[in-house]
Amino acid sequence: MAVKLHRCSLTWFKLDLHPCARVEKALDEQGIEYERVTGPLRPGKREELKELSGQDKYPTIEFEDGRIYRAESADMAARIRAGKLFS
Repeated sequence: MAVKLHRCSLTWFKLDLHPCARVEKALDEQGIEYERVTGPLRPGKREELKELSGQDKYPTIEFEDGRIYRAESADMAARIRAGKLFS
């Protein structure tokens, strides 16, 4: 099952200090296929993300069935690494 990772456009920032990079790294480590969807840095410009998920926070994961998963990035990464992203 492929997912979409909605994240900021700072894709060059790879350190775990960055929330989007933290979640993307966890997806990579677990071999989970995903599509990277980059969006605006400024929260006020994230209209599409607000329409999709009801909030303007990155990172956000969108499942094929339309479900949305959003939590603090450390919690998201831990869930992914525990193999519980799809449960």
